[in-house]
Amino acid sequence: MLPFWGCSHFGRTYTDRVRVFNRATINKYADEHANVRSRLHAWFHEVEQADWTGPNDIKRMYRSADFLPGDRVVFNIGGNECRLVVMVQYRAHFVFIRFVGTHSEYDK
Repeated sequence: MLPFWGCSHFGRTYTDRVRVFNRATINKYADEHANVRSRLHAWFHEVEQADWTGPNDIKRMYRSADFLPGDRVVFNIGGNECRLVVMVQYRAHFVFIRFVGTHSEYDK
């Protein structure tokens, strides 16, 4: 993975790619739910390569994404087998994974 931010003093360069935090949350859920494992990992890798500057960029990639207050986004993974809720910091190019679970877990 390329560094998300840096300066020439440390030999790094700036990139607009998104940095995803809490990969362990996805890995834990994927280990317990093999039916969506490959789709969760595919989502993670797609997002790492993305350059999201606002909700329209997300909507172009994921038409079924739903937007909540506080820059939160809900993704339906695996044909609605689970939901993934993230908080996006567009200017900093950060995505924080807030929740991964079934629809019934999400509804609680």
